[in-house]
Amino acid sequence: MTGTETSAHATLDVALSHAASLLSLDPALAQVQADEILRAAPGHPMALMLLGAALRRQGDFTAARAVLEPLARSQPRAPQVHVEFGLLLAAARETDSAIAALTHAITLKPAQPDVWRALGDLAILAQRPAEADRAYAQSVRWSTEDAELMDAALALSEDRLSVAERLLKARLKDAPTDVAAIRMLAEVAGRLGRYGDAETLLRRALELSPTFTAARHNLAIVLYRQVRLEEALAEVEQLLADHPDDPNFRNLKAGALARLGDVETSITVYGRMLEDHPNQPKGWLSYGHVLKTAGRSEDGVKAYRRAIALEPSFGDAYWSLANLKTFRFHDDEIAAMEAQIARGDLDLEDRFHLHFALGKALEDAGDYAAAFAHYSDGARLRRSLLQYDPEETTDHAHRSIALFTEAFFEARRGFGCDAQDPVFVVGLPRSGSTLIEQILDCHSAVEGTAELAELGFIARGFSGRTRRSEATRYPDATADMTADRAKALGELYLERTKVQRRTGKPLFIDKLPNNFAHIGLLRLILPNAKIIDARRHPLGTCFSAFKQHFARGQSFSYDLTETGRYYADYVRLMDHFDRVAPGAVHRVIYERMVEDPETEVRRLLDYCRLPFEDGCLRFYENDRAVRTASSEQVRRPIFKDGIDHWRHFEPWLDPLKAALGPVLDAYPGVPDFSQTHVAKAALSERPEGSA
Repeated sequence: MTGTETSAHATLDVALSHAASLLSLDPALAQVQADEILRAAPGHPMALMLLGAALRRQGDFTAARAVLEPLARSQPRAPQVHVEFGLLLAAARETDSAIAALTHAITLKPAQPDVWRALGDLAILAQRPAEADRAYAQSVRWSTEDAELMDAALALSEDRLSVAERLLKARLKDAPTDVAAIRMLAEVAGRLGRYGDAETLLRRALELSPTFTAARHNLAIVLYRQVRLEEALAEVEQLLADHPDDPNFRNLKAGALARLGDVETSITVYGRMLEDHPNQPKGWLSYGHVLKTAGRSEDGVKAYRRAIALEPSFGDAYWSLANLKTFRFHDDEIAAMEAQIARGDLDLEDRFHLHFALGKALEDAGDYAAAFAHYSDGARLRRSLLQYDPEETTDHAHRSIALFTEAFFEARRGFGCDAQDPVFVVGLPRSGSTLIEQILDCHSAVEGTAELAELGFIARGFSGRTRRSEATRYPDATADMTADRAKALGELYLERTKVQRRTGKPLFIDKLPNNFAHIGLLRLILPNAKIIDARRHPLGTCFSAFKQHFARGQSFSYDLTETGRYYADYVRLMDHFDRVAPGAVHRVIYERMVEDPETEVRRLLDYCRLPFEDGCLRFYENDRAVRTASSEQVRRPIFKDGIDHWRHFEPWLDPLKAALGPVLDAYPGVPDFSQTHVAKAALSERPEGSA
């Protein structure tokens, strides 16, 4: 080839590339460019394809066909030509012929996710769902080579959620049936806690591609996180029907069964999964959790130690041992934890779990200064991962007090569902709520369940926000609730929680401590529900929460000042409800329960309108499954040693004392909040325009 010919070819390639780039921006200009190329190089296949594509994009299907149909016959091995011809036939509503052309194109070149997706769309139009499912599945398979999706996937992996969301929404604007992009956008929504959006997206992906395994797995997880456990199990069973040996699906099934209260079946599923897949550290961790729940502590310890043997840096497994409360570490285990925490490359999550575990180990050894240092380091690292804003808690308490007045409730007398089934135990974690639940569960009329999330989900429905950065309308929006709506929400709560009830007893316990924040809503939708406030000395409660790593929630507990503020806001809000709804809440002071159990148990049962039963005093004989950090402690008789255990750490608790303010001095009573700096601070922090 001469230099002149080489130059001509280079010029032609540049012109073709320019025409291709114009197709999506200005197809008319792309047509002009293609015509110019064809004048210089008559019959050039690439130029003819670009001309046909430009005409199709301008809607001139007749002219486009005159170009593309003969080109497709003359170029049987050119996949892009058959793609363009297929898209033209699809635009002309010749669905079967379009499917044939696109099928020929992907036979020549399978790695074309956009073409597979177009085939899926056409198969839906042709009412051939099985073909559509296969096509969408192939589009997902080949999307791993898609640069746009890879960029979005990278943003997801690096937790740059806003970037991933922007890329994926742009992708779906151009390709609304891209099931891979739909699933990834659902993952963004799930990570942001927008589970409703995530569910909608995933159901759309599965509507398009029912065999899209990753989307169904994500849907099961989203349902699980919304505590819609039976629905989650249904999705998992579909996954297991096609992939019966998959350890992730079996693990999720076992977890859902455990949360449904079917602990023995959960243990069986975990056990069989680990027989088949013994090298699963997280599987052994989950197995240990459910064994602990069932009261099989020794077996739980073995499972946690197996996880550590498989993964020596597994901080969560060490913390799970510490979290048994009655467990004591051996010296070699303490040395192993210290060696791991000295590593520079240790994962942050393993590191903070190890700090909490070492804090417990050193506290048990009586080295309180070193223990506090580890608790503080663990809490600091954990806090760095959270978005908790204490101002929101204070503002919520203030707005609740302003809204839920005696006049408010009087105007809504008769609202809600009149069921008397639920018994709510509220307060702060580590304040004796599990003990109260265990005592009540020993009564023949009461069933203990778990810390249920349903009331919180109902509350979030009033927020009116789709992003955390937006201002919430809750609780103010509850003022617009009608009587019918209040009744429906009460019935919804009962419907959503009935899956947790397994004994047929007339009353059941919801023991999520944070529900104290929703008492106003609770009084509207379930006015006959019982509410028990579990309260313990502020320093005992707050420090116990501070040194506890919670699997989820309780974001306030990883900073002593924020923990003290949270406790003070809680006391202020509960004091308000004591005044506007006297007798609606029964308070159990933990220290009084420890000092005189029979008197306090009788008072508790009187409030619940239940006859005294002696078994309630022998709560430690109850072998029910207990899913909280106190599971081992409530299987022993009440002991007084732990009441003042916080005093070992008093030299380091000044920030907590300052945040508690007069709430600390007034315990077990409450200060006059109208005269305290707590109320004044709340008023000064109140956002302009808030109710």
